[in-house]
Order: sequence, then structure tokens, then C-alpha cells
Amino acid sequence: MSTHENTAQLESPIAPAWLAVPDDPNHLNPSVWPQGASRTEEGELAIDGVKVSDLAHRFGTPAYILSEDHFRNRARAFRDAFNAAFAPLCGGVDVYYAGKSFLCVEVAKWVQEEGLRLDTCSGGELALAARAGIEGPKLGLHGNNKSDAEINRALDMSVGRIVVDSLQELERVAAIAGMRQLRAPVLLRLTPGIHAETHEFIATAHEDQKFGLSMTAVHGERSTAERAVGAALGHPSLELLGVHCHIGSQIFSAEGFALAAEKLLTFIASIRDLHGVSLKELDLGGGYGIAYTDLDQPKEPAELAAAMADVVGATCARLGIDVPRISIEPGRAIVGSSTFTLYTVGTLKTINVQHGEDISERRYVSVDGGMSDNPRPVLYGATYTAALASRRSEAPSVLSRVVGKHCESGDIVVKDAYLPADLVAGDLLAVPGTGAYCWVLGSNYNYTPRPPVVAVSQGQARLILRGETEEDLFRREVAS
Repeated sequence: MSTHENTAQLESPIAPAWLAVPDDPNHLNPSVWPQGASRTEEGELAIDGVKVSDLAHRFGTPAYILSEDHFRNRARAFRDAFNAAFAPLCGGVDVYYAGKSFLCVEVAKWVQEEGLRLDTCSGGELALAARAGIEGPKLGLHGNNKSDAEINRALDMSVGRIVVDSLQELERVAAIAGMRQLRAPVLLRLTPGIHAETHEFIATAHEDQKFGLSMTAVHGERSTAERAVGAALGHPSLELLGVHCHIGSQIFSAEGFALAAEKLLTFIASIRDLHGVSLKELDLGGGYGIAYTDLDQPKEPAELAAAMADVVGATCARLGIDVPRISIEPGRAIVGSSTFTLYTVGTLKTINVQHGEDISERRYVSVDGGMSDNPRPVLYGATYTAALASRRSEAPSVLSRVVGKHCESGDIVVKDAYLPADLVAGDLLAVPGTGAYCWVLGSNYNYTPRPPVVAVSQGQARLILRGETEEDLFRREVAS
């Protein structure tokens, strides 16, 4: 190996401390990539037996490549693990797939086929569920600002639960159901004040944010959560099923979920003592993390389920209450690692970066997508990795930044990664972990058509969402 190559293999002084030079740049970390990802004998990335060059030829780039088998396996893993852990306590659990992470008609059908329910957050997601043939009792409706139309649609569909987010909304749901001479099934979303290890923008159980009913009493007054229970029990048009919480997203430890469970179960016991009513359901939300890089070490569903079941069982025994029916809402943990985004490399340039008294190099790798297909890095600093997908490389690894084609300096897909030095325009690059909150948060920034979603299973690939065309972008134009 030449002196230049030896130098290139050293860790860059401007790389983050956690990022290591890979021993083998062709290795695919199974924690990060879909279960069916592999390298062919020639070194090309393949997913469930389909080579990325074939996918690029058929569907173009950028494209989201989703392993259907991985998605289904993860759905079964949560369903089976939580049912096994909670069956002795309450007969099992209801697993609601969090549709906000990624949803289309085909995926909604997979959810139903794997025995999961579906959590929705809007009238559009309810409409999609109906189109997929999911029955109303297997649906839940979330949202902090539901419209009257969305509440009416939920009642039309006989959804299994409406998760109420505020006192004002509680009164609106009661009034609408009352006018229709119906009884609306509701859960109350509470904020237990549990600070899980997550980004500020996606932490949802602390007090200073838009979601939920506070459990904190102020100036000797009853908490908002306690007042909501009293109001719900006083409305004949409402059926108060139980309580709900969601402590954040991308959480690796079971401790936060256990603390939230203990706090909400204590609240349920206090409601029994105050009102003589035993609430029958407790939803502990979602937010289970996945591995985006080698640094991340998420827990397996069975480990999470066992830890949560232990706390729920012990807490209910201590409080002298029956174990309520438990439900959970995994989304990212099912779909996130099922998908990678396939790009084509374009412009490459190397920039000199001042670092103390020294100058270091960073290579910029531009791809044919960017923040329009993955806005998470620019929204809240999400971290990803990347791999050369179209071939094997024996070249040394150099510190690289994968960037998009949009007119924003923040248009970064992968902030820091070691990629082969011989990367050239036309190579295919794959970014794993893009199944959740990428397509759904995507945009047409710079009038860029959104990419297709391609499902792969057992050696076959098919479109489940076609890519947009420029003509699609003009269909909403109203000519003057």
C-alpha cells in the first residue's frame, strides 16, 4: 500500500469521535441494513436476491427500496414478543402500527395480514385505511387538532378509539357524538413528564410541548388529566376506555417506558379510588429506536416486552388493580430498517477544512436526491450512514459528506461517513434506515418529483408507490 493510501486509512481529525474507519468498507452491518441485504460474488449490493443495478435500471434513482419480508418479520416480532410477555397478565396486547412513520395502501394491507391494528393521525390516513379494507374497530385516531370532519369520519367508520389530546377536544368529541346519538370510544393522552433519551424536537412526554393532558397539579388544583377524566365520565356520549402516553421517539432503553407505565397505572388506581371506575386500557405508545449507524444498539422486541411486562405486573399487584389491556404503537421499529434509498453519484469535490493549526480534507459526494426525499437530517440533525452499492471497492476509505442536489447548504443526506476513495460519478450509493419519516416527510422542493417506493420480496421487485413525474407536479396548477 502506498504512503498516500496509508494516510487515507487514518481517522480524519475532523470526523466525529464515534465514527471509525471501517475495516472492510464492503461490510453490511446487519443491525443497520434490511435482513435480506447481501453482497453478490461481484460485490454488488442485493436485497432479497435482487441486485441494485437491476432496480436502478427498472425504477431509476433515487428510489426507496423496501424489503417486504423484513417489514413483515418485524411486525411479527413485536406482535409475538409482546403477546407472549403480557398474555399471563392481561391475555395479550393490541399492536397498532404507527402509520405516520410510513403508510400506503399496500403497507396497510401487510399490517392487517400480520394481525396488527393501525394508528392514524388524519382524515387522509383514515381514508387510506378504508381503501386498504381495514375495519374501523381496528383503527385508532390520534392528533392534537382534529377537525370536526375528522371526528365525524372516525365515528362514521366506528373506529376503535379516538385518542383525545385536550379538554377542548374532549368537549368537541362529546358534542359531535351526542348530536349523532352515538357513544364515542376515547383514550386520554397524558403527559407523564418522562424525559426519554431523544432529540428535543421528538420528545413528547415533557410538559412544555403541544401534546397531551398534563398530570401535574398546579396551585392545589386538580391536574388537567384528572379534570379530563371527570369530564369524560360525565358525558353519556363518551366511553372512556383508558389512558395513553407517548414519551418520544428513537428510544433504546426500556426504562423510560417502564417509568411511564408505573406513573399511568398509579393514575388509573387513583381514578378507581376517586370515581369508582376501573379503566380497562393502557396504551404505552411507541418510539422504539432502530440502528441508523454502527453506534446505535437498539433492544430487541422480546427484551423490551419482558421489561415492560415485569413493571406492569408488579405495579398492578402493588396497587391492587387489575392489569388493563395493554397496547403499543411501533412504527419506525417495524419499517425504519426495512428500507434503503438508492442514489446515483454525481459531482464529487474535496474541500480543505481548517482544524486548529492544521488543514484537513473532506470530500463532498453529491447524489441525485437530497432533502426532498429525506428531510430528517436538516430537520433535527438525524444521522445516517452510506455504502457504495454498485460494486466492491478495495480502495482506502476517506471522510465524506453525502449531499443532495437542492439549493440549500443544509441539504445533507449523510453528514459523516468513510467511503471508498475511488468513488466516481455514476456509482450507485445506498443509504439504509430510510423507511420511517422519509417518504412521508418528503417534498417537491425545487420542483423535484418524489421518488418511487419499490417493494422487494423473494427475488421479485414491484412498485407500491410510483415515482412522480413533472406532469404530476403541474396537475394542481390553475392557469390564469
